Amino acid sequence: MKRVNNQKQKAKSINVFRIVLMVLFGLLMTETGTFAMLTIKANHDHIKIDFFYHGSTVSVRGEADQGTDLVIKIASSEGSQLLRKKGRVAGLLWMNIGNLSYEHVPSLYFLHSTKNLAEILSSDERDKYSLGYPALNRHIEIRPVESEEEKSKWFNEFVKVKESSKVYDTSSGKIAISERKGRQNYYILLDWPYQALQGNYTATVYAVKDKKVVETAESNVLVEQVGFVKTMFNMAMNNGALYGIISILVAISAGFAVGLIFRQGGGAH
Repeated sequence: MKRVNNQKQKAKSINVFRIVLMVLFGLLMTETGTFAMLTIKANHDHIKIDFFYHGSTVSVRGEADQGTDLVIKIASSEGSQLLRKKGRVAGLLWMNIGNLSYEHVPSLYFLHSTKNLAEILSSDERDKYSLGYPALNRHIEIRPVESEEEKSKWFNEFVKVKESSKVYDTSSGKIAISERKGRQNYYILLDWPYQALQGNYTATVYAVKDKKVVETAESNVLVEQVGFVKTMFNMAMNNGALYGIISILVAISAGFAVGLIFRQGGGAH
């Protein structure tokens, strides 16, 4: 009986010791800011592409420790993209002179920060998390190129194309910050372009102190086709012949409807 009591007392002491360690560990993490209870929420995180879809909006909000700078990145998963390379032929005409393959690039890349990235993050940290165009340039691969200068040139052209399509964007100072109950609330509203492909996108917030990322939090944005648009897309992928026939019938019907409207209106003037 005495031996059993000793074992129970020993087990109770071990449990108390574990609880004390957990409390001390939690206090230490709070003091150092390693776990800052960073939160993120992307509203309108399920965007449905229907027949009347022409883009949307996404708001990102959350809480962070006071005194931390923030970086918000929304990006697709990385993939491969092929762009045509244009150049001057015979010193006169601009023509397609080949293709460029871009590897490990996101199809959508939004990056917004409370301050200029170079001011709040070291170059190593920016490269580590692919934050900013220079870091993204160092991260991706472009083929064929013969030098870093040529790579930078074609990367800049790539960014111009993406920005004109509204699927790449960067800014600093646009994140709204407010303080409440000793915490820092942040918020940003972004236009979601209709050019963005269907799929899963990741919204990530980075809490920054002393030019280092001290914590991250993530939320997801799902973009998917629904209804008639989804039906037609699946048909195009799985039954090209039927899709072609329906497309022709729709085009003929549209032409007939337009002609009928013109006849009723007395023709064009």
